[in-house]
Amino acid sequence: MPKEKLTKEQEEAFENVLTLLRGMLQDRTVPRNIKRLAQKGINIINESNDSPGILASNVMYLVGDLSQDPNIPFASRTVIYRIISILETIRDE
Repeated sequence: MPKEKLTKEQEEAFENVLTLLRGMLQDRTVPRNIKRLAQKGINIINESNDSPGILASNVMYLVGDLSQDPNIPFASRTVIYRIISILETIRDE
């Protein structure tokens, strides 16, 4: 995560997203293919040097694809919508 570019609000938003994605990884009802994409989202956030807006957009795109998967449990779909909602608040300044 590009720490030097983030405001306190953006940093908190990304931390909330990471927490939600990690929760999906630990949920035994979530299929493996969805866990792989959740891990990819975590990796994007942790390893990217992009601006906060681009980073949020990339993760939103990845997570948005998850919401269309018919195999995802209802509770996980709700988490995905929460992640998207958090990421929509992040903009480049």
